[in-house]
Amino acid sequence: MTTETALFYVFSAILLFAAFRVITARSTVYAALYLVLAFFTAACVWMLLQAEFLAIVLVLVYVGAVMVLFLFVVMMLDANVSQLRDGFWKHFPLAAGIGVVIALEMAFVLLSGFRLAEAPQPDAAALELGNSKLLGIEMYTAYLYPLQIAAVLLLVAIIAAIALTMRKRKDNRQIDAATQIRAQKADRVRLVKMKPEMPPSPPPPPEPAGTGGKA
Repeated sequence: MTTETALFYVFSAILLFAAFRVITARSTVYAALYLVLAFFTAACVWMLLQAEFLAIVLVLVYVGAVMVLFLFVVMMLDANVSQLRDGFWKHFPLAAGIGVVIALEMAFVLLSGFRLAEAPQPDAAALELGNSKLLGIEMYTAYLYPLQIAAVLLLVAIIAAIALTMRKRKDNRQIDAATQIRAQKADRVRLVKMKPEMPPSPPPPPEPAGTGGKA
C-alpha cells in the first residue's frame, strides 16, 4: 500500500465519521463544526486526486463563507433542538433505508466514471496549462450553455430571497426611499422666535393671626 492510498483511506474514514456526526450530534453548533471537518477532509481527498482548484474553492467558499453564515444563524436563532429531535429514532430505520437506496443509485451511476483504464490521458501541453485553466476552458467551451442556465437560476434565487425578506409585515418598519430623498430642510426643522417670558413672582406669605394689633 502506497502513502497516497493510505491517506485516501484515512481521509475517507474521517469524512464518513464527520458526515455521520452531522446528523447525529445533539447540538447544532457541533453539527456545523462536524460539517466543517467533512468539508476539510473532502478537500484533502480532492488534493489527492490532483484537483487543487476544487479543493481550494471548497475551503474558501463553503468553509470560509457558507459555514460561517450557518454558525451565525444557528447561534442567533438558538433553536430548541430537543423538540426537533422528537421521534428521531422512530423514523431512523426508514430514513436509513432511503439513504442506502440513494447511495446505491449514486454508486451505480458514478461507477462508470472511475474506470481509470479507459480514462483519456492528457497531453504534455494540457498539463502545462494547469488545473484551473483547463477547468475554465472546459466550462466555457463544452459547458457554456449549462453554465449560463445555472447563472440565471442563481439570479432568480437571489431575487426571490430578496423579495421574501422585503415583504411587508406588521412589525416591520420601512422607510420609503423616494419620500426620504424628496425631504427638505423646511419639512424637517422649523425655527420659531419667541419672546422670553418671566414667571410671575409668588405672592407674599400671609401674616400670622394676632400680630397685626399694637400692644
